[in-house]
Amino acid sequence: MSAVSMDTSPEQHRALERFYFHEARLLDNRQYKQWLALLSESVRYVVPSRVNVQVNNRDRGNEEMLHPDRELEGSDSMGAPLREEGYSLLMLRAERAYKINSWAEHPPARTRRIVGNIELMERDGNRLHVLSNFHLYYARPGSRHTLYSGQRRDLLKDTPQGFRIEDREVVLDYADIELPTLGLFF
Repeated sequence: MSAVSMDTSPEQHRALERFYFHEARLLDNRQYKQWLALLSESVRYVVPSRVNVQVNNRDRGNEEMLHPDRELEGSDSMGAPLREEGYSLLMLRAERAYKINSWAEHPPARTRRIVGNIELMERDGNRLHVLSNFHLYYARPGSRHTLYSGQRRDLLKDTPQGFRIEDREVVLDYADIELPTLGLFF
């Protein structure tokens, strides 16, 4: 991706904001079936694990030395991502929330997503590379509350029906996930 965001018209930027705000509302309202309609059927959804890396003193003065990408372990590295899913697994997880024997999600978690810093980084025809930051408040009766934060790196396809998520990489600001998050979508 480009290091500098593209110039976008106010209308284009507002359309991206509306898409992300709509997605957050669907997830917070547990409207997972409607959320699935925002995904391409060829979607790739990855949450890489994060590690603490040694700083190489020979790289002093170079910004790459401290870049967060050095801390990520995902499908393209030796490590294992926290999640690596396609449409069928996301659909199964979404449908699981509505089943009576879904003990991990009963009572369902209460969530609130705040999405911001939405930037169009690159446009390639009808495909858009978009960065956004999020805070996700997670509350569950009988459990402690948690605040997740991170960055989402999305590839969106602009279709006549609206934007569709083709690829999402969620970079969490945490190295450890302490609460069960089986049904959580970022």
